[in-house]
Amino acid sequence: QVHLVESGGGLVQPGGSLRLSCAASGSIFSIHAMGWYRQAPGKQRELVAVLTSGGSINYVDPVKGRFTVSRDNAKNTWYLQMNSLKPEDSAVYYCYANLQKYSGNSYYNYWGQGTQVTVSS
Repeated sequence: QVHLVESGGGLVQPGGSLRLSCAASGSIFSIHAMGWYRQAPGKQRELVAVLTSGGSINYVDPVKGRFTVSRDNAKNTWYLQMNSLKPEDSAVYYCYANLQKYSGNSYYNYWGQGTQVTVSS
């Protein structure tokens, strides 16, 4: 079974920084895309950033210039560096992957367990 385990959340002051990590494990053949979602209270989950195996990256407008997604392909690990954090960034952040398993021929979506990011006012 494939598991995505994330860490790095916490409480920070406005203007502070956090770095989230996500490690994928299990019977993984290839990762087509990886990224991060977030969900704030009373709001739907939204895609924050996505990085494809080909190297293309997309960010949601509110985080452009402040957040950076990166990866370590050898370790099946990716990161979300969050700088200049705002109270509006407070949410549960979920790492995401679209990947292909060994002995499989299709790609499937997976999400981590979530990590809380709280930016104080």
